[in-house]
Amino acid sequence: MADYTFYTNPMSRGQIARWALHEVGADYAQVLVDWGARPPALLAANPMGKVPVLVHHTAQADRVVTECAAICAYLADVHPDKGLQPRDSERADYYRWLFFAAGPVEQAVVARSMGWEVPAAREAMVGFGNYDRVIDTLEQHLAGRTHACGDRFTMADVYLGSQVDWGLTFGSIPPRPALVAYAERLQARPAWRAAKAIDHALIEEASK
Repeated sequence: MADYTFYTNPMSRGQIARWALHEVGADYAQVLVDWGARPPALLAANPMGKVPVLVHHTAQADRVVTECAAICAYLADVHPDKGLQPRDSERADYYRWLFFAAGPVEQAVVARSMGWEVPAAREAMVGFGNYDRVIDTLEQHLAGRTHACGDRFTMADVYLGSQVDWGLTFGSIPPRPALVAYAERLQARPAWRAAKAIDHALIEEASK
């Protein structure tokens, strides 16, 4: 049995988790999920019925992890030899930007894509404030640095970088120079390329 069972669909945020799995060189078995017939094992692991879901098979018990940011952080912790955890000097940036991507960036992009406008008088009531402030904050952080925590790649870049890459690809994040350069640096990583090749092949096969 593989160390991990990975429930995913190539047209989903499962692409983020697959990249994380490849960054740590994980031994995993994939289970492709059909939206119209979610397998009982998936629903048992995650009653939300959403992917990705990662089941880590350990000697003690199966450990279930959902939510892409959590999967990324978990894999970095379980595979410390890969050096994707934050150093002490990077810890604040690591957690700040990992959860900034999972919170304000995700919320702002989804709200914009759905056509939801937050009235200016109610911006304090939502976690992201407003879309432009989120993008400006992200751009200011990445300008003049190569990665989320400075000059070194960490697992925070898998999640933050996936949000930026997806947004640039589909137009939900504007192509500002600092954001484009950041995405291009991450796209050069062998693990990114290997993971994307798998999902792109699955998408192409499904479209035939």
